[in-house]
Amino acid sequence: MQKTLPSHGAMAQRTVVPRAFTFPIPENVNDDTAAALPNPGVSAWLSLAYRAKLVRGENVLILGATGVTGRLAVKIAGLLGAARVVAAGRNQQVLNTLHDLGADATISLALPETELSEAFVREAGQSGFQVVIDYVWGHPAQAFLTAITRREFVAIQSETRFVQVGESAAPTITLPAAVLRSSALTILGTAGIPPRDVLVEAFHRVMAYAAKGDLQIDTERVPLADIENAWQRDQSGCRLVIIP
Repeated sequence: MQKTLPSHGAMAQRTVVPRAFTFPIPENVNDDTAAALPNPGVSAWLSLAYRAKLVRGENVLILGATGVTGRLAVKIAGLLGAARVVAAGRNQQVLNTLHDLGADATISLALPETELSEAFVREAGQSGFQVVIDYVWGHPAQAFLTAITRREFVAIQSETRFVQVGESAAPTITLPAAVLRSSALTILGTAGIPPRDVLVEAFHRVMAYAAKGDLQIDTERVPLADIENAWQRDQSGCRLVIIP
């Protein structure tokens, strides 16, 4: 039996959505920003504010900070009051721009695992990272967990809340038991869609910052007929394509 597909979707000129999931857009937010920002912006906001429960004055590490959502997470961490934001990513060209978004330091995820672990230790300093937002998993996550594993029992200064969001580096890691025994580590997932009131609050906060110019996103307009070429042309994940 042939499966009947829905008559509407993300590539349709017009679509149908539940009224409960429609939101007003501030007047001074242009259409491109209104189309492109909510998905990655709200995702980054929820990961930091809702799942990690970032508290003003805490230190944040973003793994995978050179993608669209990662760059927004760097900026949002600062807007939420992070004391120190360290951005780690593989795209060196984009990594060089993240200081402009509020990153206090950057780490190249292209480093060999031992050097990468040493970089995490160096940038964590004495106070460590209270929040880690991970868009990559795989080798970078493993290197970070190696960095926080202690070989001796010592007093732990603060807990690390590790929010796992994506797996662009690899879908699996090796997690030695010693990591959990020697560190105050909590690993969290994004946990699907949050309650509607949380989602609405996140959307309004993100769009309010967009209206003030504090949150921005790179976009490119292309006709629908050229979507495949546009997708192949930009595999860096550094901007979103808008189909007018």
